[in-house]
Amino acid sequence: MAFQVSPGVSVTEKDLTNVVPAVSTSSGGIVITAEKGPVDEITTISSEKELLDTFGKPTSDNFEQWFTAANFLGYGNNLKVVRPITGMVNACVSGTAVLIKNTTDYLDNYSHAASFAGTVGQWAAREAGTLGNNLKVSVCTNSTAFGPHSQSGTLTNDASAAIGDTTVTVDDGSLFQVGDILEFGDAAAVPSTSGAPSGHYYKITGISTHVLTIARFNTQTGKTETGGLRHALVDDCKVLRHWEYYFQFSSPPTTSDDVLAAGGSLDEMHIVVVDEDGGITGTAGTILETFEGVSQASDAKTSTGSSNYYADVIYAQSKYVYVMDHDSTLANAGSTKTGTTFDNTHGSNAFEVDSLSLTSGTDDFAITNAEFATGYEKFSDADNVDIALLMCGPSQTAADATGDTKATAVMDIATARKDCVAFISPARADVVDVANAVTQTQNVVGFADGLPSTSYAVIDSGYKYMYDKYNDVYRYVPLNGDIAGLCARTDSVADAWFSPGGFNRGQIRGAVKLAFNPNQTQRDELYKSRVNPVVAFPGQGTVLFGDKTAQSKPSAFDRINVRRLFIVLEKTVSTAAKFQLFEFNDEFSRANFRNLVEPFLRDVQGRQGLTDFSVVCDDTNNTSDVIDRNEFRADIFIKPNRSINFISLNFVATRSGVAFTEVAGA
Repeated sequence: MAFQVSPGVSVTEKDLTNVVPAVSTSSGGIVITAEKGPVDEITTISSEKELLDTFGKPTSDNFEQWFTAANFLGYGNNLKVVRPITGMVNACVSGTAVLIKNTTDYLDNYSHAASFAGTVGQWAAREAGTLGNNLKVSVCTNSTAFGPHSQSGTLTNDASAAIGDTTVTVDDGSLFQVGDILEFGDAAAVPSTSGAPSGHYYKITGISTHVLTIARFNTQTGKTETGGLRHALVDDCKVLRHWEYYFQFSSPPTTSDDVLAAGGSLDEMHIVVVDEDGGITGTAGTILETFEGVSQASDAKTSTGSSNYYADVIYAQSKYVYVMDHDSTLANAGSTKTGTTFDNTHGSNAFEVDSLSLTSGTDDFAITNAEFATGYEKFSDADNVDIALLMCGPSQTAADATGDTKATAVMDIATARKDCVAFISPARADVVDVANAVTQTQNVVGFADGLPSTSYAVIDSGYKYMYDKYNDVYRYVPLNGDIAGLCARTDSVADAWFSPGGFNRGQIRGAVKLAFNPNQTQRDELYKSRVNPVVAFPGQGTVLFGDKTAQSKPSAFDRINVRRLFIVLEKTVSTAAKFQLFEFNDEFSRANFRNLVEPFLRDVQGRQGLTDFSVVCDDTNNTSDVIDRNEFRADIFIKPNRSINFISLNFVATRSGVAFTEVAGA
């Protein structure tokens, strides 16, 4: 504190209540290909439903990866997922489709803020892949196009326009668009914009010069129905038309209050996003989103002060599309509001709306090991990405169905981070549809022997057979998602330093059968090669029956529980030690550190994580040379608890009348 110049009392305080902070031990990480979802970005998922909503359903191309993730979520609720960069692109309206990886990529390279990307047309699907090819965007910019509007085109002499007919002939078919909703007059009256509509609605499903193909339209459901005309039509009756999505909005697009106050006009737009082909919802024509009264003015505001500019609204609220460019017929779109009269007519006629289908989106599930490795690099930054359980999924891809480069890359990341464990299953071809268990054993042993030695990885014995409810089939799926999940579940029911194996905590969920169910002899071979067998015991379930790491050198670190114990200790103590930075290396700081760490270690000891410990942080290891180098040293000695892997039970039969003390130890 500063020296006082005159007499007085100065009060200061020093906080010595620091504690060792808790660290996450249950967060998982995986790279998967998917039919939708952000690309080249870490997305946190908490449930299988969220996985489904974000990345779509499993397919025949990605089910191994997808169910590895889903199986982990059956045990834990914190999974970080990366969809890797491949040859996929986003569906667009026209031009050359591009890959828009995520919202950051859109803002940086394609957004309206960058004067739009005109190479792909007006709209692009929000997510890369073929699902975007199902989308249609319809935009209405004026009251005439909105409807109801009496068309000048009249019914010609069409004697066939009788009840049940599905075609009518008009004077000028160019005044109509596919999708328009129509009302026709009857013998007594014509539909009126002011008061007497017929109440019978029809949707145009096709136009051929003067002939309109129609279907009955239900305004409540927004769907067409079977059957044609409900009543015969008279010659020269007028036609009242509505925009296809007229019934989704309360009023036509006109001038917003904000733009009107600034002296502008005709800025409003109604926008509808539709599942045109039904590939997203399962029902063609399903309306996905509506945006009412959004503005063409770049500085337009809502009554609450938020942006009402249509590009901003679509970016902030749409789940399906991005704005890529303005409609070329709306020359003032994107201008400021003050004094601007905005164009509100699409094309040459005021009744036209802008309805555009998206195409050219592509998937790419033929991912290489190198592309997977690039995706896993997202998890390599230990300082900024918090994961504890890194899953490989299938160890080989269809594109690279040889070697172990993918598994090795995942193991290398975990080893370099030193705060997480990688989980590896053998190649599918090693165990699935291999009839001979001896051959399966040899295959798995050979696979494991080709992997590096590290205590930061766990190798299991294969694949489980499970039900895919999304496609109504059974599939073989690698087990590493389950094994990582068992570790996450162990963290919740016990602690990270407990073994995830065995009948208490090692029960595998959802396994109909195993591709490879090793017997005792085969388990012995696997265990010698650092492989943890997964075994189906009749009447007892499917169980992880081992707790080895992938370390080949015999030591305490060849066990999962010991490796995860030290990860917890190292991560928590190093986090706490950061508060020693820039303090003085004196006895006060050393005592403060000891008083911080020792209670934490005693707590771990009380929870069966270790049997004994010692913290040395004094002048014996903080010598003058250490101090002069601005260093601070602490030596922490740990005796970890060991899990039971082998049980010997000796049963001794004795004669009647023999005292047990006489034969004890025999």
